[in-house]
Amino acid sequence: MLQVCVNGSHNRDECPWLPLSPAELAEEARAAVAAGAEDVHLHPKLPDGTDTLDPDVVAEVVRCVRAAVPGVPVGVTTGAWAVPDPAERARLVRAWTVLPDHASVNWHEKGADLVAEALLERGIGIEAGIYSGTDAAARFLDSPYSRRVLRVLAEVVDPDPTTAPTTAATLLGALSGARRPPILLHGENGGAWPVLRLAATLGLHTRIGLEDVLHDADGTTATGNVPLVTSARALLAAGGGA
Repeated sequence: MLQVCVNGSHNRDECPWLPLSPAELAEEARAAVAAGAEDVHLHPKLPDGTDTLDPDVVAEVVRCVRAAVPGVPVGVTTGAWAVPDPAERARLVRAWTVLPDHASVNWHEKGADLVAEALLERGIGIEAGIYSGTDAAARFLDSPYSRRVLRVLAEVVDPDPTTAPTTAATLLGALSGARRPPILLHGENGGAWPVLRLAATLGLHTRIGLEDVLHDADGTTATGNVPLVTSARALLAAGGGA
């Protein structure tokens, strides 16, 4: 499965064509799905580009994107950078009126179990974000929710293209000691494409998009999610060898 992560916590200073509004997110998701993405992950944002879990904003974004990509799962973030207090994050999740299909929970962040509990109460699937270089894998495997998530996001935050695959292998090893749901392996910045190739070789789910990388596999600047998805689909079809 190839997921598109259409915007992330970037802003327009970093990426002038980053989709921010509900309409922009909907159009970018539609185009990415047409190019071959099978799942959508996004960050709802306030007008100034700040990530938010506000129920009204989440409702408008999810409604618009879902209408643009009917039948395609749509997920959002619950990252602590949007709302640092985990109890408040859980409260906001319980206040959502239009529910995404899934939401990511980062297990290195304080209060991950509180947010996971709130999502499960609402019937929202959990993507368990496990960052490399943190204690997230151990914390997740010790969590009572570790067998109740939709998938694990094995998130390689090593930006060095020469070391990111080894970092990815270490992270996968840390997750291998217990029964677990499917893994989506992805990298970021300079590590994004080498880790995607590794995911293709291993037959794992993966993702690509402007959240993770702002350049194509050949190093050219990506002016949207479509060229990233197109390149990822070609690499997946080639088993990572293209």
